[in-house]
Amino acid sequence: MKRKIVCFLFSVFFFLKGSAQCAMCRAVLESEESQNAAEGINDGILFLMAVPYILVAAIGYFIYRKYNTPKKIEITD
Repeated sequence: MKRKIVCFLFSVFFFLKGSAQCAMCRAVLESEESQNAAEGINDGILFLMAVPYILVAAIGYFIYRKYNTPKKIEITD
């Protein structure tokens, strides 16, 4: 259980610190004086990268929950 918590926390903090710009975007945006556009592009890339992972995790959770719920036993008279 501790291993799962550590892996979860590591992935959350790694995601928050990640730098997701490609080489071409980085070269163009670093030549700019203000870094506002670079930060905006980087945040947009991180958002676009996170959405598919969240969707896959949600679908996986619902499938797991569907197959691992205890079945109710019906008592007939």
